Amino acid sequence: MGKIVIRATKTGTKFDLKANNGEVIATSEVYASDNACKKGIASVMKNAPVANVENQTVEDFAHEKHPKFEIYNDKSGEFRFRLKATNGQIIATSEGYKSLSSCLSGVESVKKNTVDAKIVDERE
Repeated sequence: MGKIVIRATKTGTKFDLKANNGEVIATSEVYASDNACKKGIASVMKNAPVANVENQTVEDFAHEKHPKFEIYNDKSGEFRFRLKATNGQIIATSEGYKSLSSCLSGVESVKKNTVDAKIVDERE
């Protein structure tokens, strides 16, 4: 079972999705309010398990409908993913991965770990 950890930043609140081993597998943007952060968590929990995967690292890739995980190469050439909600907004992003297979494993981990994730508020 995964864990969603809410934490404070200098400018607001954000959350990290952690796998069983405690490793961060996805992170959110910084939200200005607790309510917005909680809506973001709910959106990730709803959308991640059913999201399609759009691999933008291949030529002539198939465009998927939202919600979806977009896999792309960052400026340093690493593979990353971003989860987009049904409205097209980015609701979670990944770290950089050296290989496409590792990035795809990260996507599967997010899908699996959001289903019954425990929400922990580290600010309390």
